[in-house]
Amino acid sequence: MDISVKSVVDADPAAGAQALLIAQTLIEGFNKHYRLFRESSAQAKHRFEQGDWVAVQRAVRERIQFYDDRVAETIERLHRDFNAETVDDVVWRQAKLYYIGLLTDHSQPELAETFFNSVFCQILHRTYFHNDFIFVRPAISTEYIESDPPTYRSYYPNQAGFRATIRQILIDFQWQREFANLDRDVEAVRTAVHEFLPELPLREVNFQVQVLSSAFYRNKAAYIIGKAVNGAVEFPFAIPVLHEPGGKLVVDTILLDPGLISLLFSLSRAYFMVDMKVPSAYVQFLRSIMPHKPRAELYSMVGLGKQGKTAFFRGLMSHLHHSADKFVVAPGIRGLVMLVFTLPSYPYVFKVIKDKFGVTKEVDHATVKRKYQLVKQVDRVGRMADTLEFSHVALPKNRFAPEMLEELRREIPSLIEESADEIIIKHLYIERRMEPLNLYLERADKTSREDQIEHAVKEYGNAIRELAIANIFPGDMLWKNFGVTRYGRVVFYDYDEIEFMTDCNFRRIPPAPNEEAEMSGEPWYSVGRNDVFPEEFATFLLTSPKIRTAFMRHHADLFDAAFWQQAQEDIRSGKIRDFFPYPEALRFCNRYSKGCPK
Repeated sequence: MDISVKSVVDADPAAGAQALLIAQTLIEGFNKHYRLFRESSAQAKHRFEQGDWVAVQRAVRERIQFYDDRVAETIERLHRDFNAETVDDVVWRQAKLYYIGLLTDHSQPELAETFFNSVFCQILHRTYFHNDFIFVRPAISTEYIESDPPTYRSYYPNQAGFRATIRQILIDFQWQREFANLDRDVEAVRTAVHEFLPELPLREVNFQVQVLSSAFYRNKAAYIIGKAVNGAVEFPFAIPVLHEPGGKLVVDTILLDPGLISLLFSLSRAYFMVDMKVPSAYVQFLRSIMPHKPRAELYSMVGLGKQGKTAFFRGLMSHLHHSADKFVVAPGIRGLVMLVFTLPSYPYVFKVIKDKFGVTKEVDHATVKRKYQLVKQVDRVGRMADTLEFSHVALPKNRFAPEMLEELRREIPSLIEESADEIIIKHLYIERRMEPLNLYLERADKTSREDQIEHAVKEYGNAIRELAIANIFPGDMLWKNFGVTRYGRVVFYDYDEIEFMTDCNFRRIPPAPNEEAEMSGEPWYSVGRNDVFPEEFATFLLTSPKIRTAFMRHHADLFDAAFWQQAQEDIRSGKIRDFFPYPEALRFCNRYSKGCPK
């Protein structure tokens, strides 16, 4: 304990008692949050067994709000019971020390520390945001926290045999819905493993298969995550389990390529539901099979977004400490709504809502924020970038290029505070940096890389289709609003004009009444606020002959209102489509049967 704090508390027992009560109030708020979080995650198993896909989508949306609700409840209680805004600094510092004591045997200490920060930072000014008062650095180690039952189960094929081990892994999840043909699925897994490793390594004495105890639930699938350990070598795997059309369970495939497993955990997809007593142990296991995945992303992917933000921000501060380059305007066409800048040595972009929008934009700040929040609540189907949202971010002033500083002062004066050493940005979004699709296509066009054009255009159209099926219309479909990931996948990242498909009115342009009307620069037909005319997309998309040729070969129907109207009809009829976060060619029904049922 800090000696100065201890001496003051010893002199005023009432202050010490108040500090302890504050610490207990904070831990009670967090414990309530994580209890509700685990209950929702645990119920994912039942929702999967019942095939209640509407409830699955609803649970994902509702869980997003859990954390903020508990933080608000705790803040209200601190104000009501302790007049929190008047609490002495010494009491707050002592409350943190008592709180650390309450975390000694806690199963989620890192999450509880983040909860403490979330509450504290909404009560006191940012001048208190240092380690005396909040957890700038973690105080409790998450290493070796025991979980009962254990975080993962171990199986020993040397004793039981490989087929029996696969069977037991599947049975141990105790789904209350039988497999359509377990023997067939076990054999398919065994065959796929042999195809991936044609020459199986000699089995060492320690040969075992480790499987995380809880399945990972997302959309209409349950994923078994594990690894085989043989000597000093580890082989990660993921096994998606689905419902057959008849309702019974089926193993859809086994993913053995680490790259494909990593894509399964892409932030462009919805978060998983996982029942975890010790989340740090789950994240550590995932890191062992995906060592290049940042810890921040893994916390986010298991639904612990606030912890993901904490881990991300600590990583950002560390990177700034160990680098020297400057923040600059991000490459690409300047946006009408967002100011976007980047640090070249860091693979992320920083986005701030401008004070004033371009004249063609009809949205306001509240609408933009609401649409970015919407993206967190829907199935991103691998086609929308996730964003981290921060408030009052302090960045070193000397790390901004002079022209970047001027851009901030000109475009977002209401959202920045300046001190001698820092720029404080009041509201900020951060997301993975991608190459803007328009720049990618321009480069491919100049270098006559028609294979790259073909790939990018096909990917762009597929992104549009998949978003439409997931009930998302991008609104602004210009190439500049899409990016190309390091895996060559096209992803949407500009959300100020997105709408639900079901809120749009897709129309064909009616025939012109006469030649004069057709030649006029003004439309001869009425246009409602949510009217969309797909025929017009070609005007701003197909400016290059090479791009036009590729687009018309793959996606000509996107210019027909009928495509969009059919997608709306499917959504309204309750049809929830399957989205596979892996190549469909890998599905067992395609590899070892006559094809998958449609």
